[in-house]
Amino acid sequence: QVQLVEFGGGPAQPGGSLRLFCVASGFIFSSFAMSRARQVPGKGLEWVFGIHYDGSDTYYADTVKCRFTIPRDNAKNTVYLQMNSLKPEDTALYYCYKRQGPVIYDNEYLSGRAAVFHDARGQGTQVTVSS
Repeated sequence: QVQLVEFGGGPAQPGGSLRLFCVASGFIFSSFAMSRARQVPGKGLEWVFGIHYDGSDTYYADTVKCRFTIPRDNAKNTVYLQMNSLKPEDTALYYCYKRQGPVIYDNEYLSGRAAVFHDARGQGTQVTVSS
């Protein structure tokens, strides 16, 4: 049974940092690409990150580029989301996703069609950035 367990969210101040965790089980984690998306109430899902199965390539949405990184540790079945220089507009419910295959394709995120290429999702973790 595929499981993605997320934690690490919470409140943060503008300019601060948070690290989110997504721990996977039930599949060969090192063989699959992983993604992150965030949901703001009343808005659509924003795909913000993707990472190849081996970490050799990544995708970052322009809204988070140069502020967030998404390292993965295949030995620990974990993908992280290191969030720096947080802004109030980063406030959202963040989800971890397992992709159906080993690699990512930027056009899937840019087109907004990424959901159809993912087959599992974590429970989400809330990030709230405010002063």
